[in-house]
Amino acid sequence: MEKCKVGIIGPGNIGSDLMYKVMKSKRLQMHLMTGIVESEGIKRAASLGFKTSIKGVEAVVEDPDVKFVFDATSAKAHLANAPLLKKAGKISLDMTPAAVGPYVVPCVNLDKLTDETEFNMVTCGGQATVPIMYAINRAAGVEYGEIVSCISSKSAGPGTRANIDEFTETTARALKSVGGADRSKAIIILNPAEPPLMMTNTVYALVKNPDEKKIVESVEDIIREVQGYVPGYRLRVPPVIDGNKVTVIIEVEGAGDFLPSYSGNLDIINQAAVAVAEKLAAKILGA
Repeated sequence: MEKCKVGIIGPGNIGSDLMYKVMKSKRLQMHLMTGIVESEGIKRAASLGFKTSIKGVEAVVEDPDVKFVFDATSAKAHLANAPLLKKAGKISLDMTPAAVGPYVVPCVNLDKLTDETEFNMVTCGGQATVPIMYAINRAAGVEYGEIVSCISSKSAGPGTRANIDEFTETTARALKSVGGADRSKAIIILNPAEPPLMMTNTVYALVKNPDEKKIVESVEDIIREVQGYVPGYRLRVPPVIDGNKVTVIIEVEGAGDFLPSYSGNLDIINQAAVAVAEKLAAKILGA
């Protein structure tokens, strides 16, 4: 089966996990891993037989075989990388909260964005909670939405820690622009518990039309849609409706491709990104 070749910028935890997920794809072919130093991630990719470089974004810009680029660096780095990737004609999936391109949450709005060439994957918390906010909003209308993403401290690498402010701002904006809330807020908590706990996401919403049956059905439907590309995504606490207040708690277990299963926070954004690239690749390949 014909595949589209992929380059990954940033050989850290996210980039390495992406590499293993791309290796399992029916539409994508892992081709190039690039960073700025001869890191363990670069060595790992080389040991698997993939092309590697320490020239950063320049390596994918110069490689005519690379069609899709996953940028797993930082928000600041992607702001510099984005125009270079666009000029080179690459389809860019931004794993950082830089938000250069439109926010994309596969089960919510990907079908409206297939002609774009730059995609922002929001944040791990956004991929986990925007679908729930969207489901509540379409059933009951959300006046105010708030989410709390709690992740294991061990699963938060340097890039995640450096982007905490961007995480909260980008997630909150996506809860409005994609999830449909009139107003929104996002909070992230790094939990140092041992043994590490799986990612949990609490979604609060004040709604205009608190129809319990519609809300429950809508949330259950969206859960099944997300599970189509993130099997470890599940309800921990089903919708609780108290007057006009709705509370839902989601748990995300990672697939364990590279990162431990408790790292659902990194796993969900990677699986969402691969799902986006696979759908775009199918369109390109005429499948």
